[in-house]
Amino acid sequence: MKGKLVIFSAPSGSGKSTIVQHLMNKNLGLAFSISATSRQPREGEVDGREYHFIAPEKFRKLIKEKAFIEWEEVYPGQFYGTLHSELERIWKLGGHAVFDIDVVGGLNLKKEFGNRACAIFIEPPSTKALEERLRSRDTDNEASLKKRLDKAEYEMQFASQFDHIVVNDTLEKAQSEAAYIVQEFLAL
Repeated sequence: MKGKLVIFSAPSGSGKSTIVQHLMNKNLGLAFSISATSRQPREGEVDGREYHFIAPEKFRKLIKEKAFIEWEEVYPGQFYGTLHSELERIWKLGGHAVFDIDVVGGLNLKKEFGNRACAIFIEPPSTKALEERLRSRDTDNEASLKKRLDKAEYEMQFASQFDHIVVNDTLEKAQSEAAYIVQEFLAL
C-alpha cells in the first residue's frame, strides 16, 4: 500500500537525521516530509529543503486556518509542524512519507494515522553520550545546551509509546536495525 508514514523521533543529538538520510539513500520509495518552522534558518539551510521557514505571525495564521496535520510550540515562540500540503505532495508522487520530527509531533502523527504509520524512537545510549554529541556539534551556548538536555530527558519518557525503539550506540547497527524495521513495515 502506498501512502504510508515512517516517523523518526528522538531527542536532539540522538542521530535520527543521520539514520533518516541513510534510509533515503536505500531506494525504498521514501520521500522526505519537509517540516515547517518559525525559527530562523541556520547557516547553509535552504527554505524548502531542510524546512519550510515561515515567520511566526504567518505560522500562527496557518494554525488558525488548519493548514497543519500537527504542530507544536517546541520552545516559546518557536513553532514546528507538518503541512497537509506536504503529505499531499508526497502521496501524489506515489511515495511513502518519512519524518524526522520531534517526539510530541511524532506521537501526534501516529495517533492520527494509526496502522498506516510506523513510529520509531531513536534513543541515545546514555544522557552522557547525548551531552557529548551535542557539545561536539558546537552549535549551542551553555544555556541552550542545558535547555536541549532538559528537553531530551523529558522526551525520553515517551519512548515506550513508539512502535519501535532503536538504541543508537553504534551508528551502523542502528542504521541496519532501522532499515529492517522500515522494510518490514513497507512490505505489509
